[in-house]
Amino acid sequence: MSQRLQVLLEESELKEIRAVARQQHLTVAEWVRQSLRVARRAHPGGDPKAKLDVVRAAARHAFPAGEVDQMLAEIEAGYLGGSPR
Repeated sequence: MSQRLQVLLEESELKEIRAVARQQHLTVAEWVRQSLRVARRAHPGGDPKAKLDVVRAAARHAFPAGEVDQMLAEIEAGYLGGSPR
């Protein structure tokens, strides 16, 4: 469900936003939605300590890896539906 958000702006600021939105062929509302999405991605939520703990736990594991050329051949074969060279 959509909800309305009211934001009060100075007239000069709103005028600038309208101009930018017009240049991008967007409504002011769509320009604001896109700008808020960009801002949210720039500041991801979550606990940084928890994220670091997950990365550190993963880094403690040692997994075997094949030769790069062999892995690339297998990947390519998977895309092409054949068997690796």
